[in-house]
Amino acid sequence: MRYFLLFLIFSSFFFQSAFALKLETSSFENDKNMPEKYTCLGNDLSPNLSWSEAPEGVQSFVLFCEDPDATFGTWVHWALYNIPKTSSSVKEGLPKVSDLQESMAQGMNDFGKVGYNGPCPPPGKPHRYVFTLYALDTTISVVTRSVTRTDITQAMRGHVLAEARITGKFETTKENPPPKINRTSY
Repeated sequence: MRYFLLFLIFSSFFFQSAFALKLETSSFENDKNMPEKYTCLGNDLSPNLSWSEAPEGVQSFVLFCEDPDATFGTWVHWALYNIPKTSSSVKEGLPKVSDLQESMAQGMNDFGKVGYNGPCPPPGKPHRYVFTLYALDTTISVVTRSVTRTDITQAMRGHVLAEARITGKFETTKENPPPKINRTSY
């Protein structure tokens, strides 16, 4: 009986981790510094991201990039939604427009712009940039053109099948400060 219980515990752990949604990028290593080309000091390109092991029943994916270290609370750098269920990646340098190919769309970030705007923290300690991918059992229906993370999150409630994260880091210094832009903290 004891061996049977151990088998059940082991197999439960194995199957949960063996079929978990995975998010990866070749643009930077997880928990390491992001190259400047993905930041305000470079070309401000969105990184390429790929995923695997999506659960059964996925109808679409949602991707957010957020800075939880921003001075005044979490800062949204990217909100990408209605990524088709047949997709397993987004390419580097997506255009900064609302409507993309197929049904995929981008919402407003906290810079007040559509699409990706990369790391641009004030000089000081490194900030973390968390890319979170959600597998949903639905697509997102919104009635406004200025879709925000809040709008998307409300529409996602009760529809998340799985999620995965990858984190990049970035910092600026007094010697290499961010450009002067209208902001409070990113």
